[in-house]
Amino acid sequence: MPYVNIKITREGATAEQKAQLIQGVTQLLVDVLNKNPATTVVVIDEVDTDNWGVGGESITVRRKLGK
Repeated sequence: MPYVNIKITREGATAEQKAQLIQGVTQLLVDVLNKNPATTVVVIDEVDTDNWGVGGESITVRRKLGK
């Protein structure tokens, strides 16, 4: 039973976009690894940009600085 965890920043991904990610990742596992889609789990975690850091700065700060 594959378990895939996708983490994205919480910046307005629509329900339709998330549904496409779930369907696409599931299909990729079917196509590449011959996994059963009925037992494939995909979870999308949306993280506030204040809680996601790169290079010692939060994404909120980096976006304000144009990085």
